[in-house]
Amino acid sequence: MKLRNIFRLMALLVGAGAVDAALYRRDYDALDYFAVHLHSSVSPAQVEELLGARHEGQIGELDGHHTFSIKKDRGVDLDGILEDLKRRSLRRRSLEVRGEPAGTDGLDGILWSEKLVPRKRLHKRVPPPPLELSQRIPEKTPNPAAQSRQGEIANALAIRDPLFKEQWHLFNAFTPGNDLNVTGLWLEGITGKGSISAIVDDGLDMYSNDLKDNYFAKGSYDFNEMKAEPRPMLDDDKHGTRCAGEVAAVHNNACGVGVAYDSKVAGIRILSKYINDADEAEAVNYGFQDNQIYSCSWGPIDDGMTMDAPGLLVRRAIANGVQKGRGGKGSVFVFAAGNGAGHDDNCNFDGYTNSIFSITVGSVDWNNQHPYYSESCSAQLVVTYSSGSGGYIHTTDVGADTCSGSHGGTSAAGPLVVGVMALALQVRPELTWRDLQYILVETAVPLNETSDGWQTTSIGKKFSHDFGYGKVDAYSTVHLAKTWKLVKPQAWFHSPWLKVYHNIPQGEKGVSTAFDISPEMLKAHNLERVEHVTVTMNVNHTRRGDLSVELRSPSGVISYLSTARAQDSERAGYVDWTFMSVAHW
Repeated sequence: MKLRNIFRLMALLVGAGAVDAALYRRDYDALDYFAVHLHSSVSPAQVEELLGARHEGQIGELDGHHTFSIKKDRGVDLDGILEDLKRRSLRRRSLEVRGEPAGTDGLDGILWSEKLVPRKRLHKRVPPPPLELSQRIPEKTPNPAAQSRQGEIANALAIRDPLFKEQWHLFNAFTPGNDLNVTGLWLEGITGKGSISAIVDDGLDMYSNDLKDNYFAKGSYDFNEMKAEPRPMLDDDKHGTRCAGEVAAVHNNACGVGVAYDSKVAGIRILSKYINDADEAEAVNYGFQDNQIYSCSWGPIDDGMTMDAPGLLVRRAIANGVQKGRGGKGSVFVFAAGNGAGHDDNCNFDGYTNSIFSITVGSVDWNNQHPYYSESCSAQLVVTYSSGSGGYIHTTDVGADTCSGSHGGTSAAGPLVVGVMALALQVRPELTWRDLQYILVETAVPLNETSDGWQTTSIGKKFSHDFGYGKVDAYSTVHLAKTWKLVKPQAWFHSPWLKVYHNIPQGEKGVSTAFDISPEMLKAHNLERVEHVTVTMNVNHTRRGDLSVELRSPSGVISYLSTARAQDSERAGYVDWTFMSVAHW
């Protein structure tokens, strides 16, 4: 009997019609789940019949991508089914390459498939234990002139929030200038009105007096519990609320104020339980016509050993967000760079932070120093203020009137940039996701320039793997946004594969290869200037942590795509891993 007929015999009684994949609570004890990408000629109902599966719904905003389930007690070999579908897909692609009819009926119309397994692979980027002997905030005396100016600003804006004087990242009365430079925008009436940010995290306390007036329910969802309200439930579900307070804490008499204190903030809860790739893919696109900016202070564990990237569904969802979100202007994804510097970790080993679609944000402390935890990499665009040298970020916490004075890490840096993006979108909502990256590059302020690692790029900008293009200046960012000329559509140039059949010698000599790009090649691909450079590599090796990779431009700018990691003893090299650099912008 043919495999297809076996599948028909196993068919279950199922309901008709598409549903939202998030409507069914997951039951992994009784069901196996899998995702498929269907050709337009094939309906989910056909797949239900052919595979004896229940259609759980489309995967969020991903057209043609669906989740199905099969009961475990029916003895169905799901792994075998998916392996057969994989062989069919490879055969179909082979026929298409040869120009032969590939067929799009039934099982041949399943373009891609994958079993969905719940995993705990995303970790909050909370500050690691400090290297200092004491966590006590050092005694600092306010600068009298700056303290007076802070009081004038508070009076002019009627700020009565008790934490405002502690929120040095907004106005630094201790070390004037070491802050976001945002209060001038508030005095001009630029406070985030009309902007909406989504905190993708462990929940958001929408009943906090510091957040409830700015909570955006329509853009919120709990993908851990499959319910509308993403309220924190676990003892350590505080991270998302703290991040939300940095962005949009209300101008009132509770705790402090957010960078964009008149903007709205949604909560998307994914970090408190195991989730599968389909749920994560739906989460990063959730409400993407209303939610403009997605704050993501999480990623693979920062242990100096892990090299991990989002699955195919999540990658497609992020790409879908920048293509279709905000009416085609693109969702804005802001990712924390990571806290693994103490473990020799590098944000180019993280497939979220090294995406061209991400604004990757590292930290500086209140002394403008690179803190002990903040990772460096060529994919890091900018930095902003967070914990270090005994200082912390003061923000909202879970509870009606609870505040936090201990938030930090790159987790706290990312949401501050989210707030600045909300201010920029208030004055220019038509800015695309790429416009915002350009504006950050143009307005970032190099700092601590006596430290090693700063390079001057071919357009005269300063770039550092520790600091990106520098710290974010909110005032300059928003004012440039007002007059910014929108960039042209994105163009792509793909180099040929470069094959190097040589052993990698020990020491600094290494193995190198090069290729030339002519003006004619650039013209043929409609490429006028460089933004992101990606390098996909396959390297055979017996100890991954010993490898390092540099990309050198004709002008002499060096991207350290990969750096050696002492704790990475994986007996492997790189398998189709894509590194990214913004150093050649």
